[in-house]
Amino acid sequence: MNWRYAIQEWRGLKLPHFMVIGAQKAGTTSVHEWLLHHPSVYVPATKETHYFTLFFDQPVRWYADHYQGSRPGQLRGDITPYYAFHPHAAARIAALIPTVRLVYLVRDPVERAISQYYHEIRRGKESLSIEDALAAEPERLAGALERLRTPGSRDQAHQSNSYVARSRYEQHILHYRRFFHADQLLVLRSEDLFANDPRAWQRLLRHIGAPMISLERAVPQANAGQGEHSHVSQTTRDALRATLDPTYQWMVKEYGIQWQ
Repeated sequence: MNWRYAIQEWRGLKLPHFMVIGAQKAGTTSVHEWLLHHPSVYVPATKETHYFTLFFDQPVRWYADHYQGSRPGQLRGDITPYYAFHPHAAARIAALIPTVRLVYLVRDPVERAISQYYHEIRRGKESLSIEDALAAEPERLAGALERLRTPGSRDQAHQSNSYVARSRYEQHILHYRRFFHADQLLVLRSEDLFANDPRAWQRLLRHIGAPMISLERAVPQANAGQGEHSHVSQTTRDALRATLDPTYQWMVKEYGIQWQ
């Protein structure tokens, strides 16, 4: 059966055909803005539905209501970067939409972690220095697996202060492979998308089943940092790079993805 039509009409409700599951601070906002202009794609105007993370205590109809504006034949998408990191999202997604197509955008792990830190500073969710925040991360995240098990539960530290943990792409990918076939998950280097590489955009659109359109519709990278990265010392960068070295090595071995 064609994956596009397998079980997407759950009891007559409209559900997504594809999801962009992450990573946070890896260009998901820009992809959302670009796909808003694609005539064959429907994504909600508000990017992140968070159904399988923050709102899983809501009925499926609540989720499907986000897609009532879609037209017949349009591919429906959910772009929620917390899905890749939330410990229970993959199982929940697989139980409801086992044929969904998944896209995971990955950015240089160190740069992504630093970008998230300054993002949380701007949001008022972080008050520590970056060095202290990185040191505090393991204790902050301890016990999150159990705390997040109850549908609708939230954990502020897990969602906001997970700088290194969210950059461990190999852990998230391997977790999703437990629930989905390998060919359902496309891993793309976000730097290629935002260099307007047509091959990267073509891979994304082909994977979700949408036709290629002109890259004139591509948008600049949204939510770009304000130059804060230059404030991080080389010592801190080197320590982060060493901590995340297994991720760099695994991404090269598994996908041929590497960063300078």
